Amino acid sequence: MKLLLTRTYYPRGTNGTLYAGEQVLCRTIELPWRKNESGISCIPEGKYEVVLRHSKQHGEHLYLPDVESRSLILIHPANNALKELRGCIAPVTTHTGEGTGTESRKPFERLVDLVGAALTSGETVILEIVKAI
Repeated sequence: MKLLLTRTYYPRGTNGTLYAGEQVLCRTIELPWRKNESGISCIPEGKYEVVLRHSKQHGEHLYLPDVESRSLILIHPANNALKELRGCIAPVTTHTGEGTGTESRKPFERLVDLVGAALTSGETVILEIVKAI
């Protein structure tokens, strides 16, 4: 399964749209681009494998294990990138500003179900991140 995340960069955050094929799955929020600096920047554009992971803090969530020069890059619920993210990606229902959105848990749960089903059926899940045109 291939997921596509198209991004628009702003000084206070990065807003995106996540697709599976032609279907819009949700919007996303991330930190602003700050040259991939750990904890203060979104990750670089590129292709990343997505796997399921479980932790006490986030429960079941999605993990991007192979991000260059970064670790623990997750996809998890959040509504304010600057306050709640350290390089991760958060699905949201709607954007409310630069790096902010609403109702993150709903699209997050749908995304975990979709990716989980693909992984259970033996598919590899790849997230491609590109700049919006």
